Amino acid sequence: MLPGIGVFGTGNVVKVIVPFLREKGFKVEAIWGRTLSAAEEVAKELEIPFHTNKIDDVLLRKDVDLIFIICSPNLHAQIAVKALGIGKHVLCDKPAGLCQGEALKMVRASQYYPSLISIVNHSLRFLPAFGQMRRAIAEGYLGQEGEITVCDVRVQMGSLLHDSYDWLCDDTMGGGVLTLVGSHVIDLVSHLTSQRAVRVHGVIRTFTKTTERVNGIRHISSPDFCTFQMEMSGGALVTATLNNHLPGSFSQEVLICGQAGHLMVRGGDLYGRKSNSSKDDVIYLDVEDLQRGGAINSTAASAIPRPYMKGLFKMIGALREAFLPVEDKRGWVKEPVALAATFEDGLYVQAVIDALKKSNANREWVKVNVITEEPDPDPLLSAAVRRSAISM
Repeated sequence: MLPGIGVFGTGNVVKVIVPFLREKGFKVEAIWGRTLSAAEEVAKELEIPFHTNKIDDVLLRKDVDLIFIICSPNLHAQIAVKALGIGKHVLCDKPAGLCQGEALKMVRASQYYPSLISIVNHSLRFLPAFGQMRRAIAEGYLGQEGEITVCDVRVQMGSLLHDSYDWLCDDTMGGGVLTLVGSHVIDLVSHLTSQRAVRVHGVIRTFTKTTERVNGIRHISSPDFCTFQMEMSGGALVTATLNNHLPGSFSQEVLICGQAGHLMVRGGDLYGRKSNSSKDDVIYLDVEDLQRGGAINSTAASAIPRPYMKGLFKMIGALREAFLPVEDKRGWVKEPVALAATFEDGLYVQAVIDALKKSNANREWVKVNVITEEPDPDPLLSAAVRRSAISM
């Protein structure tokens, strides 16, 4: 019994995954948009029976059991916590909220309702090349565990901005290459190496402050370039460069070196070479074609890099496998989605992003600190209250 789906968001990703969800046998019952007109337009285009601009109208529908949150990050935590609280499964787009405080609320909600699916869309985990890479590392291709030395990630792509001013232009709303691409990189490196970042150093820049369509009083504050280093808990050193200045193209390379050799994923293909060998081994070639009989909006598809889209499709396939064997709509099997990033992983990624922003501001290495308690909204007031209680 596959659950009915409620979608939050009206962007390109929605236009790509709704047809794919239907292809996999899911029913998309409702869609939410920031404005009623945006929701109506996408609902009409994708033939979704119900549209609204009120969050609760989707969450409270009886035919919706699985929520896809693919809207601006400032709403992620609010919707996820509400959805879990009323018994709905949640797939949330990256990043998990805008700050660690929001991500922690999501973690608490998922711990409170462990019988519900709560995962973050770090879809690169599901890309076959990275699955093969992780297996090769575990089997000792790079040497014994803990012998990973260097991990180098390079992502070159075009601008993430739309024609008009929206949340993607605003750093404080979760826009920019660090949160939207960097979050994938931070999660992927931990997933592949089984290590977590201890200290980080980052340089984050916004070079494009205006465009032909976005100018005047509004300026773009979201970063379009960043480079960062991470010292990992197992001794590995990670360097990553994310660049939004290559219009019309996308390339992604992930190189992991160890004492016994190196592994590289270029696009969706995996290559490796042992230290004692003179030629590369082709370990995995991605030959699967993404053109699905024209069901997918080609304009929307071109806006989403191929590896991310492919990983997302694999993830949806895993969700289907999790729900299919169970008679009850709310029941599910953990095994197929065990690979997915949890809300705890989302909190860790947010901690690294927070540390990178602090590092960029202070121009120094910063320790990664994952919070376990919600930060005090007004520390000065709290201190004053404590002092008055002591004096009494």
